[in-house]
Amino acid sequence: MTLPTVNPHAPVDKALVNDERSALRRVLRQRRRSLTPTQQQSAARRLANHLLNLPLVKASHSIALYLPNDGEISLQPFIEQLWRLGKTPYLPQLHPLRGGRLWFLPYRRKSLLRNNRFGIPEPRSPRVFQPRQMDLVLLPLVGFDAHGNRLGMGGGFYDRTFAQRGQRPILVGIAHACQQVPQLPVQPWDVPLHGIITDHGWINTRLP
Repeated sequence: MTLPTVNPHAPVDKALVNDERSALRRVLRQRRRSLTPTQQQSAARRLANHLLNLPLVKASHSIALYLPNDGEISLQPFIEQLWRLGKTPYLPQLHPLRGGRLWFLPYRRKSLLRNNRFGIPEPRSPRVFQPRQMDLVLLPLVGFDAHGNRLGMGGGFYDRTFAQRGQRPILVGIAHACQQVPQLPVQPWDVPLHGIITDHGWINTRLP
């Protein structure tokens, strides 16, 4: 399958950019969904090894992450390792009062989960944490480029949640290596990533 051509020097036209992003989203979602269960499991194990060897992960106490959906690379092997190390990961939950934003809840082995309106499991917990309380956020990607630009599912939840630059934790995108494209069309509200890690390794974009 051939990716749609994106010309980064073309005049900025909102409808055109939205069309390009929608086309890329369709292609890249299909690309990750086409991976076999064996390929997905192998990629998840490689990803966990890369994450566990990353100094940034070792230095972080509160790590927010996600449960896989729609072919996203799984963080479950990494989560299992965090639990073994005595660390508590955090999962996003749709904020009940601030529309289109997220807050984070602790995720433990015995956490009860329930699906949100998108069918994505969320933990049930009396304790909630604000985005600024996270040291590191591992967020899913539909697509990315080497400059740290990300293409999400289109809901804008992470962009709105981390729009305030001074309150952002370290943001690291997580994806299969096959989701990389040469250049993404970018919107002014897109929140850039500090780095990206795939099953092939770490891509440093904005960290020293």
